[in-house]
Amino acid sequence: MKLLVLGATGPTGQHVLERALEHGDEVTVLVRRPDALDGLANRVTVVQGDATSTDDVTRAMDGQDAVVSALGRATSFRSEELFTHAASAVVAAMGKTGVRRLVWLSSFGVGATFASASGLQKLFYRTFLRAIYVDKAASEKTLRGAGLDLTIAYPTALTHGPAQDGYAVGDRLPMRGNPTISRADVAHFLHLAAHDPAWTGRDAVLTD
Repeated sequence: MKLLVLGATGPTGQHVLERALEHGDEVTVLVRRPDALDGLANRVTVVQGDATSTDDVTRAMDGQDAVVSALGRATSFRSEELFTHAASAVVAAMGKTGVRRLVWLSSFGVGATFASASGLQKLFYRTFLRAIYVDKAASEKTLRGAGLDLTIAYPTALTHGPAQDGYAVGDRLPMRGNPTISRADVAHFLHLAAHDPAWTGRDAVLTD
């Protein structure tokens, strides 16, 4: 598959990139700092640019089969409207290039998934993550209204632990306390969903 990865230098995006290369995909990445991927210069196509720029995203997306967005704010609690701006750029670029398949990384607790969160999760989402979650919810409204072949992934709290032998994934999952999932497992699903049409048009809740 010809795959464009957004957020490839981030902690989850690095795992997506590794999986895609291991599975023989032809990978393009859009990054602000190409030097961050110097070690992969001969294995990926690196396009310098910003995921919030329609022109930059369009250049990187042209000719691709699918797009995986692993964009995130890492440890920051400030949204800086990253997700709404990126969603607008991606939708516009898809309209220009004709690419329709998009796998988008969100967070459990955004949008309709908030209703099934535990009390502890809801407290965290309403306080520390409020600004980011508002931005993510707005971005998803843009994506859902664009008529794309879309999958949105909603992982629980992310860890830097290793991939597990298995993880739970479903349209809805029961929650207690503050469950977690490793970024490696999330990347596994994002890459899988890009290849598996069974996840097209569906949301996926993920947790270990």
